[in-house]
Amino acid sequence: MPFGLYLLGLAVFAQGTSEFMLSGLVPDIARDLGVSVPAAGSLTSAFAVGMIVGAPLMAVVSRRWSRRGSLLGFLGTFLVVHVVGALTSDFGVLLVTRVVGALANAGFLAVAVVTAIGMVDAKEKGRATSVLLSGVPVACVAGVPGGALLGQMWGWRSAFWAVVVLSVPALFAILRSVPGGVPDVARVSVRQEVRALRGPRLQLALLLGALVNGATFCTFTYLALMVTSVTGLGAAWVPVVLALFGLGSFVGVSVGGRIADVRPVPLLVVGGVALLVGWGIFALTAGNPVAAVVLAFVQGALSFAVGSTLISQALYAAADAPTLAGGFATAAFNVGAAVGPWVGGVVIGAGFGYRSPLWVSTGLVGVALVVGVAGRRSRAVAAPAAPPV
Repeated sequence: MPFGLYLLGLAVFAQGTSEFMLSGLVPDIARDLGVSVPAAGSLTSAFAVGMIVGAPLMAVVSRRWSRRGSLLGFLGTFLVVHVVGALTSDFGVLLVTRVVGALANAGFLAVAVVTAIGMVDAKEKGRATSVLLSGVPVACVAGVPGGALLGQMWGWRSAFWAVVVLSVPALFAILRSVPGGVPDVARVSVRQEVRALRGPRLQLALLLGALVNGATFCTFTYLALMVTSVTGLGAAWVPVVLALFGLGSFVGVSVGGRIADVRPVPLLVVGGVALLVGWGIFALTAGNPVAAVVLAFVQGALSFAVGSTLISQALYAAADAPTLAGGFATAAFNVGAAVGPWVGGVVIGAGFGYRSPLWVSTGLVGVALVVGVAGRRSRAVAAPAAPPV
């Protein structure tokens, strides 16, 4: 894999840290800025909405820009709004910086996905995607606990400054490693690309990706509460379990990326069934500390192996939408990241307890398997009969 691809992964790590780190900073932000905890929690929702809207929008806006210029512009904007966020004492300004930061993050990721697969051979899209997205689980392993630790030691603003520091070397890396010039694919019209995005194979991959990612982040969002309230482990175990989930995610992305290009269907079938069974077992055994710790790692690995493979399959299916594919894949997966935690919160609020998000994750993966089987069967029925030999 080209070294520049790993540098793009560094930028994804910095942005992923920003997206997830607020989970441990909300109480401090609420206290410092004089707002309620739910209001401070809306910063996370604002970022998610910005990612969903921004990914396809920014992909369209940046179609005719050079990829280097697009990546530098988006990452530079992301860096600036974090400086503003770290300095402001106005909650409204901070909320705006989260929305703008999410738009920049979405645009960066949409362009980075297309840039990554353009750096490798046509049959290596899965591995290129896994290298790029490896920054997300690394953010879960190091960024989220690190942000929480910084917040405890020096206040929530220090976590924002840390994101700025991480983003600076990525700017220079993009300047040196990503070629300039407008890519030829930008000559394809938006209408042609949108028409290509209607393909049933692509839509199926995006829907399955949203469901699987929804299951992943439904449990991940409430994992800390489950560990202390259901499993019965002390608060000191929370960063350990979160880190294990993130470490498993990194393993899943790395291993899945090596298989996704050569045997994607077996990986999705076997991995999907294992993911379903794993969430069910996790829900049943969440009160057992050993089982909870082990399954946090296993489910992290399976979730990201299946999820990253679905992203690569979406990119294979969207070959005729070379500039918009990354944006729509990013949006679909962020729909899952927003809806999954919301559904988990609904069942917790309904009084089903902190074990219930595990059952929601089980259900979402179950729906994904049913939809996947139905989708493959419908495509097989619609396919024309083979000509006689």
